[in-house]
Amino acid sequence: MTISFNHTIVAARDKQKSAEFLAELFGLPSPKPFGPFLVVALEHGASLDFADVPEGEEIRRQHYAFLVSEQEFDAIYGKIQARGLQHWADPGQRRPGEINHRDGGRGVYFPDPAGHGMEILTRPYGSGG
Repeated sequence: MTISFNHTIVAARDKQKSAEFLAELFGLPSPKPFGPFLVVALEHGASLDFADVPEGEEIRRQHYAFLVSEQEFDAIYGKIQARGLQHWADPGQRRPGEINHRDGGRGVYFPDPAGHGMEILTRPYGSGG
């Protein structure tokens, strides 16, 4: 049996706002409703299924990293800059307004509307460069 990642549920205060933020930033199709979720479809059949968390319930910060092409990085990072979104070269947020060049690629971290840590990178970590 071949095992592959299929989906994960992303907690949000406003699933519409969070799902549309990611879909628009990444140039993906508009989110589609599925039961109580708003689904953002990724390549290879994987999806992020956004769900509203009841008021007063804590949203635990999660980290979501996306491997993108150089051209996709340029487009997404251009939107991050144009919108004045906070972003960092490192997960510890010690290098604001920068990108990293790990393994000969590029990477950047930024928050989504629910406060989750998002990351785009052009080379998998440990791939050399």
